[in-house]
Amino acid sequence: MTAERNTPSTASRATGDHADRRGGVDLYWLPLGAGGSLVRVNGRVFERAASLVGHRAAFDLYHAALEVRSLDALFVIEMTPAGPGDGTSRGVVAAGPVGTSWAGRWRVFRYELRCWADGAIPDIDHAVESPVQLTSDPVHGQRLIDQLAFIPTPVWGRDEFGTGEMWNSNSFISWLIERTGINAAVVDPPAGGRAPGWRAGIVEARRTGSAGHLGPRRGRF
Repeated sequence: MTAERNTPSTASRATGDHADRRGGVDLYWLPLGAGGSLVRVNGRVFERAASLVGHRAAFDLYHAALEVRSLDALFVIEMTPAGPGDGTSRGVVAAGPVGTSWAGRWRVFRYELRCWADGAIPDIDHAVESPVQLTSDPVHGQRLIDQLAFIPTPVWGRDEFGTGEMWNSNSFISWLIERTGINAAVVDPPAGGRAPGWRAGIVEARRTGSAGHLGPRRGRF
């Protein structure tokens, strides 16, 4: 791919030097469950089962997050488990249920999508082969932010769109990248890794076409 991929050590810069960076979109690959042992163990069990079913080797699993510098601000975009309150302080722009739609009535079974102004990626020190610079154009950064008004909020872990792959945190990121006009299909996870859900976001973004043909997203909650 043509995106610029920095060495793993550069990820540890976190957000302290963003004032020196003019604009664009950077992607960070975070090991699934970084900073949380339960998610990491569950991810390994899932990947081991998937590799046995698919008669293939098991891979390391990754979760994607973005840092977006638009014309006037820095934003962190990431899907996470739902936190307390209305989420205004952490930039929550959308929410949805996990597993089944009825379970979303309880916070523990909800996810949230954040577009956090001047925010930080909590596990950025664990990022691998990151950041990947997708574009240095702040206009593209603003375009990506604008797409959040149209982003779908299906059930996490289900294939409601019939893409052949479950929808998850990676699907949101690839959907946004693709809708911004950047080819998300050429963005690869770190060597020896896999990003489940990535293809689902690309397929759905290409299926729905230009955001200009859609009405604004209506959240479930």
